Amino acid sequence: MVLDCANSSVSDFVLEDVPHLSDYIPDLPTYPDPLQDNPSYAVVKQYYVNKDDTVAQQIVVHKNSPRGIHFRRAGPAEKVYFDSEEVCACIVTCGGLCPGLNTVIREIVCGLYHMYGVHKVIGIQGGYPGFYSRNTVALTPKVVNDIHKRGGTILGTSYGGHDTSKIVDSIQDRGINQVYILGGYGTQMEAALIFEEVRRRGLKVSVVGIPKTIDNDIPVIDKSIGFDTAVEEAQRAINSAHVEAESTENCIGVVKLMGRYSGFIAMYATLASRDVDCCLIPESHFYLEGPGGLLEFIEKRLKEQGHMVIVVAEGAGRELLSENPAPIKRVQGDASPDQLFQDVGLWLSQKIKDHFAKRQNMNLSLKYIDPTYMIRAIPSNASDNVFCTLLAQSAVHGAMAGYTGFTVGPVNGRNSYIPFHLINEGEKNVVITDRMWARLLASTHQPSFSNTKEMVGERDE
Repeated sequence: MVLDCANSSVSDFVLEDVPHLSDYIPDLPTYPDPLQDNPSYAVVKQYYVNKDDTVAQQIVVHKNSPRGIHFRRAGPAEKVYFDSEEVCACIVTCGGLCPGLNTVIREIVCGLYHMYGVHKVIGIQGGYPGFYSRNTVALTPKVVNDIHKRGGTILGTSYGGHDTSKIVDSIQDRGINQVYILGGYGTQMEAALIFEEVRRRGLKVSVVGIPKTIDNDIPVIDKSIGFDTAVEEAQRAINSAHVEAESTENCIGVVKLMGRYSGFIAMYATLASRDVDCCLIPESHFYLEGPGGLLEFIEKRLKEQGHMVIVVAEGAGRELLSENPAPIKRVQGDASPDQLFQDVGLWLSQKIKDHFAKRQNMNLSLKYIDPTYMIRAIPSNASDNVFCTLLAQSAVHGAMAGYTGFTVGPVNGRNSYIPFHLINEGEKNVVITDRMWARLLASTHQPSFSNTKEMVGERDE
């Protein structure tokens, strides 16, 4: 049972609740949940989520420690705040591609249609600008039936173009009352602006975010869609680099993976592969020259085994690249908000080549692989398909129950409703003082390249 920290003796319990339509629209009618008449769910005991069920953010605690932050558990409610026949839902995908987008689109449409009897769902084409500058497409179970087998998004996507007032005008003019927004960190921040404007106007519109970022850098949640697929696909590139490296004397395979600010893909792909000798991520600074530096480690590993595989996240070594920045021009019309970085894979490869060119007694071969866009564009794997299905259905349940202004995501393995303001507090990073990074160091036998006393972050208890 949820206890209000202001009135409870258990004063350390904090519920980070999400907004509800009834918070600003009084006397909203409720309706029986259509699932009660759905034969598919007749076998499920206690299918409805108790309104007082919560999910703990911190699952491992000492017996006398505070109960901490909790989130509302996702799932179907016994009463809903929308008449199914009156629902007009829309779906929009924003930002870059990642595996699983089409699966989420499919499962939102099928969930609304088969679970709640909602037959009016439209897709907004081309990202946020599509609300006011592009056509929409009608989405039905027949239209979306096979789209989960394709990469990309059938709705198209874009960066930028967010105009809160114009978007909400379009929502209001089209009679839309449920908005499902698929996107990453920046997209969720803009979704929060849409929610605030909807609330300011007093509209009965549920605004729901679904976390999409291949880098897995959205805070609070365990993971976002596409991450498992990205790690699995990265194995192909790492395996190719390993085959190349061990087939030639003194050969190094360098693989650049996604991760501008967070090195989760590089870390998990390295742990899964076991063929990687060194993993470089943005959170763990490294240096090239001198005792204990990367180049010294490369020399040592080549002498030991005659080949080597290096995985580098795209944002690793930014502090080194900034010392000698190369001019980078953005292509005209590119609205991506991401800062342009010099290609760390090419830079690192050249530094290694230059270093060994000075060694007269060692010939070096280096193979560089960048599978970034191959990974982003593939369909989601089986694990991500299941995950996307659960996430999409949880989003639908939350919207029908009248919740709004939230992102849905897994917290300690349980789907939860998380208010936008927590999702938008900052990007999630690899903590290089916890056990997962220690496991990686033990796997690769690479040095940390850092002074332990200078490391920051909470330890994994």
